[in-house]
Amino acid sequence: MKTIFYVIQKEFIQVKRNKVMLRMIVMIPIMQMLVLVFAATYDLKNVNIFLVDKDMSSTSRELATKLEASPFFTINNTSFNPDDGENELLRNADDMVLVIPQGFGRDLIRDDKASLQLLVNAIDGQAAQLGYSYAASVIRDFNKNIIAEWKGLPEFKAPFQINTISRFWYNSELDYKWYMAPGVLSLLVTLIGLFLSGMSLVKEKEQGTIEQLNVTPIRKIHFLVGKLIPFVVIALFDLAFGLLIARFVFHLPIVGSLGLVFGFSVLYLLGILGLGLFVSTLADTQQQVMFVTFFFMMIFILMSGIFTSVESMPKWAQFIDEANPVYHFMRIMRMVILKGSGFSDLIHEFVALCILGFTFLSLAVWRYRKTA
Repeated sequence: MKTIFYVIQKEFIQVKRNKVMLRMIVMIPIMQMLVLVFAATYDLKNVNIFLVDKDMSSTSRELATKLEASPFFTINNTSFNPDDGENELLRNADDMVLVIPQGFGRDLIRDDKASLQLLVNAIDGQAAQLGYSYAASVIRDFNKNIIAEWKGLPEFKAPFQINTISRFWYNSELDYKWYMAPGVLSLLVTLIGLFLSGMSLVKEKEQGTIEQLNVTPIRKIHFLVGKLIPFVVIALFDLAFGLLIARFVFHLPIVGSLGLVFGFSVLYLLGILGLGLFVSTLADTQQQVMFVTFFFMMIFILMSGIFTSVESMPKWAQFIDEANPVYHFMRIMRMVILKGSGFSDLIHEFVALCILGFTFLSLAVWRYRKTA
């Protein structure tokens, strides 16, 4: 134990001397939580519309007013030529073009029906789908009000209807920041664990101190444990710091047990740090470590479910995702923090993290023995 303690002490001294690493430990959680949680959102709040009103009737103006009254839409420009709207779409100056044809109001009164054209910029497919849904909802509501007005009713009411009241569990206000904050915390712990552990061993190689350590009577297991523990402590400190930011800045409700969060975090970090050490045994320079860890981070993040639902991925991708530790840890964070899930609800994730952690640590020990 004394040997491990001295190795740990050496690691903390090196961290203290490394001013860049100290800044990373403090600034990364602040920047990630305060920037990514706000920026990484699929909430659609401002859709710019180019209005082509060729009818210029009271009905068309009423529809335009209803769209502009919506909190989601802003009418940026108007014209009588649809080509102007298409040019604005090509320049990405507007998100939609609403074309109201000539005779719109007359056809609506005479034939009880009229046509509209809605051109949507679908470069971002999800934003286009949401924008179209919002616009269709506004037009549908406008249509109901027209029918009610013609029938002399104060508002449209179907003769027979079923009223549905929705209740959203675990995030009743559908606040996207509550959904993103646990995911960003998972990425924060991953980033700290993977990069710092990977940099630590390869820095010893670059400075030439790894040869001095290899000729000492320190056993390999003592050396690796001494390397791991300081970064577990640092990552847990950043996790606690990030939780404080999420609680007081975003008012994130922490429903579940913090002990369970930190317990799973330790288990998760053993695997991530093992992967970082394994990468560092393969690399000779810090640049190589950064490239390899960036490769793993990109795969882990894109398949973790933070931006797209894992359930919507193909079956083969969901199968591969079982080997993604970030996916399991992100599920744990969201389920414990937002749902208050207990250990019995997370048996699958626990087993998966144990298998992945044992695999990564075994690879690190095996590879270090080969290069020691």
